[in-house]
Amino acid sequence: MARFVFITGGVVSSLGKGLASAALGALLQARGYKVRLRKLDPYLNVDPGTMSPYQHGEVYVTDDGAETDLDLGHYERFTGVASSKADNITTGRIYQNIIAKERRGGYLGATVQVIPHVTDAIKEFVLEGVEGYDFVLVEIGGTVGDIEGLPFFEAIRQLGNELGPDQAAFVHLTLAPYIPSAGELKTKPTQHSVKELRGIGIQPDILLIRADREIPENERRKIALFCNVQPTRVIQALDVKTIYDVPNAYHAEGFDTELLAVFGIKDQPEPDLTRWKKVVERITKPEGEVKIAVVGKYVGLHDAYKSLAEALTHGGIANNVRVKIDWIESEVFENGGAVQALEDKHAILVPGGFGERGSEGKIRAAQFAREHKVPYFGICFGMQMACIEAARNLAGLPDASSTEFHPTLHPVVGLMTEWLKGNELEKRAASGDLGGTMRLGAYEATLEPGSRVAEIYGTTTISERHRHRYEVNYEYREALESKGLRFSGSSPDGLLPEIVEIPDHPWFIGVQYHPELKSRPFEPHPLFASFIKAAVEQSRLV
Repeated sequence: MARFVFITGGVVSSLGKGLASAALGALLQARGYKVRLRKLDPYLNVDPGTMSPYQHGEVYVTDDGAETDLDLGHYERFTGVASSKADNITTGRIYQNIIAKERRGGYLGATVQVIPHVTDAIKEFVLEGVEGYDFVLVEIGGTVGDIEGLPFFEAIRQLGNELGPDQAAFVHLTLAPYIPSAGELKTKPTQHSVKELRGIGIQPDILLIRADREIPENERRKIALFCNVQPTRVIQALDVKTIYDVPNAYHAEGFDTELLAVFGIKDQPEPDLTRWKKVVERITKPEGEVKIAVVGKYVGLHDAYKSLAEALTHGGIANNVRVKIDWIESEVFENGGAVQALEDKHAILVPGGFGERGSEGKIRAAQFAREHKVPYFGICFGMQMACIEAARNLAGLPDASSTEFHPTLHPVVGLMTEWLKGNELEKRAASGDLGGTMRLGAYEATLEPGSRVAEIYGTTTISERHRHRYEVNYEYREALESKGLRFSGSSPDGLLPEIVEIPDHPWFIGVQYHPELKSRPFEPHPLFASFIKAAVEQSRLV
């Protein structure tokens, strides 16, 4: 029998509901329970695939090709449980399904309403596919009181009644801000947030209070009194040095113990947090430091590259070094210089992206790395820019570019209209909708025996997650390989290039997929572990 934990938020957004959910999942796993995590997003977009990273942060892609919220990345990194399209839903997708059903006559002439039809659809999503799990953690996006979130709160309210207290619990995350002029933490925002939640029929069982300093005991008793929860279930959630210390911190505060008590589960053995403590020690007590330049177009919002930053940290864990990321806006290289910003870096990474803005800067970053023998990691768009750079400056094709930007005499990067996935032919068109028309999800790739990537992976067959619309054009393979750029990985049918490398370079690899999506603190992705190792070696030369 699965038990459901609904995690809601109040006062302000970005308090860390996703991390709280992921950390709780890790704690329950450490006690031997099997967990699954889900995210309900109230916005009207069908998925975040067409949203600006500045609006939503990174789009996290699952093996089955779902474009989802970045919190699913936290879920996977903390628990190792692979997410799927069944673990993230939006208001847009709910309404899309309901309207399609109504047009087919699926409601038999009934008036379609928010209650019961929308709320029933949300409940069906929450309850589907939970067989075999001990706990299902369901995070509701946004904050209590948001208009667009009301159907979701109503749905989980109903579920709380239908499942009963033995099978459903509510955790509410709020903020206790410190007011310098008053010299104290304020509990009133939490009180008002819980009042709003209770006003729609949900009484939280546990309060998780974010604060930048210890919450005095008398203030915690005050919160418990006014919010109608037990004092031991007012859990402080303080800032920590690394997000991977959150499970340790929450357990020390009794979060998981109190949650089990809500369900009547008591006298359980302590969770085994040994591996979490080892990861924290590696991060907080490294033996060295490397400086990595990440040259991108959304560097003003680090959440746009959340999985990338974490994968670099994992690479640091693998090599017992601290990874210091220097976020560099790619456009600065397009205004006649600023390449000196790369001179003291131990490695350069150009991440994925879309559109022409900043592309020339990324090309110059790839050129700098190639010419100065600095380790280079090009991911998705970063691989494409490296190929364009090689075509222009090595193969003598100064007009080389991508058809994503404009028509070009030498389309080194272009739109592939069809390819094989397994035994099925997939197609797309330049005039198609942006949403859902990319090469999405896990695809296999075949690596060239004896290549650097085959050595790094320790195999010649891999599966990695993709999210892109354009491909490197294999018609230019011979021209590029004759100048030293080796195509060392391709799709099993040989139609799509997956990996390029420069054999006589200290470390120069471009991949069409997103390896950061499969990196974990306990299992750093081999490419990131190798990349940081190369950066460590470079640091000894600088």
